[in-house]
Amino acid sequence: MIPRYTTPEMAELWSERTKLATWLEVELLAVEAQAAHGLIPQEVASRLRARARVPDPERVREAEGRTRHDVVAFLEVVSEDLGEDARYLHRGIGSSDVVDTATAVLLVRALDLLLQELDELLRVLAELAARHRATLMAGRTHGMVAEPTTFGLKVASWFAELWRNRERLQRARDTVRVGKLSGEVGNYAHLPPWAEAYVCERLGLVPEAVSTQIVSRDRHAELLCALAVTAGSLERIATEIRSLQRTEIHEVEEPFEVGQTGSSGMPHKRNPILCERITGLARMLRGMSLVALENEALWGERDISHSSNERLTLPGATTLLHYALRQMRYVLTHLRIYPENMRRNLDRAGGLVYSHRVLLLLVERGMPREEAYRAVQQAAFRVEEDPHRAPDAFLRALLEDPAIRRYADEAVLQACFDPAPYLAHVDEILSRVGILPKEKPA
Repeated sequence: MIPRYTTPEMAELWSERTKLATWLEVELLAVEAQAAHGLIPQEVASRLRARARVPDPERVREAEGRTRHDVVAFLEVVSEDLGEDARYLHRGIGSSDVVDTATAVLLVRALDLLLQELDELLRVLAELAARHRATLMAGRTHGMVAEPTTFGLKVASWFAELWRNRERLQRARDTVRVGKLSGEVGNYAHLPPWAEAYVCERLGLVPEAVSTQIVSRDRHAELLCALAVTAGSLERIATEIRSLQRTEIHEVEEPFEVGQTGSSGMPHKRNPILCERITGLARMLRGMSLVALENEALWGERDISHSSNERLTLPGATTLLHYALRQMRYVLTHLRIYPENMRRNLDRAGGLVYSHRVLLLLVERGMPREEAYRAVQQAAFRVEEDPHRAPDAFLRALLEDPAIRRYADEAVLQACFDPAPYLAHVDEILSRVGILPKEKPA
C-alpha cells in the first residue's frame, strides 16, 4: 500500500522483514516439532534456533530474481551461514505450509490492530451519542426533511452498526486463525499431523481441518468481506457528515486545521476531504473483497492464481481499513457540531415535521383516515409552496381548513407541535447498545 494511506503499525507488520521473520519462525518450529519426536537431533534444532537469522530482504529479492521462487530464495539466503544443519530446514513441508501459516499469523496480528482501533472509534461514538442525545434536529428520508430526531440518536445508529462490524471482524479473526503443515496435497505424506499441531499451537493458530496444498480461500474471502462491510459502515458515516456539511445545511463540519487549504483557487472553501477520502477507500475495499471471492475456486488441490493478488489484497485491505478507522476517529473526535443550525433547519420546515402527529390526532378524534390524510397533505403542500414560511406556517394552514377545525381547535392542534415525544425514548434506545446504562426496573 502506498505510504499516503498506511499507518506505521501496519507498515511494520506487513514489511518484508516481518514476513521473512515469520517464515523463519514457522521453519524453526517445524524443526523443533520433529526434534521433539526424535526425527531430527535435538542439538540440531537448538543450533538452528540460536544461529538462524532473518535474511536481508534485498538479498532474498536478488536470489528470487534467479530462482523465480520466493521461498526457495528465502531458504537459500537463510542457509548460507548454517552449514550442514541447513539441510534440516524445510524438511517434509512445502512452500504453502510456510506461507499460509505465516500469513495466518500476520492476519491475526492485523485484525488485533483493527479491533483495537475500532474499539477507540466506538468509544468516541459512545461519548458523542450520549452528549448529544437530546440535541434536536430534522431527520431526513430520501434527502427530504421527515420528522424530528436527535443527533445523538443518529450517532447511536453508527455505533450499533460498527459494533456489529466488531463482531464480524472477531469472527473473521477466528476464521483465518488456521495454519497447515500437511504437505503438497494436504495428506501429511511426509510429516504426521502432530508436527502441524505443534507449530500451530506455538503460533496461536489451530490446524486447518482439511487442507489441500493451501488453506481454503473461503476463509480469506470471509475476512475481506468483513473488512469491506466495515469500510461500508465508515462510508455511511462519512457520507452523512458530507451531506450535513453542505453549505445550505451546515449542521456539522469535519475538522479544518489552521493553515489548511480547501481549494487552490477559492480561499473560502472548507471541503470535507477526509470523509471523501474514506468514501473512496471504502470503494477500493469492496473491490478487494470481490478479488477474494474469486480466489475461492482454484484448480485441483491448488493453482497460484490467488497468490499474486493476495500479495496486494491482504496487506492492502487491512492497512486501508486501519487507516480509514483512524481517520474517522480523528474526524469524529474533532467534529464541529452546530445545534443552532440543526434547530433552525428544523424550524424552517414551518412545522411540517409534525404532520404524522396531526394525522393521528384527527383520526383519533373521529375523522376518517383517508379524509384526514388528504386534508393534512393539502395543508402541507400549501406551506411547501411558500418560500418565506414562518415556523408556525403549518399550524396556520391547518386552521384554514374548516373540516379540520371541526375535529380540533387551535389549542389541540398546537399540542401536536411539541418535540418532546420524539425525545421520550432516546435514552432507552441508547441503553440497548450500552451507550447509556440500562434503567433498573421499578
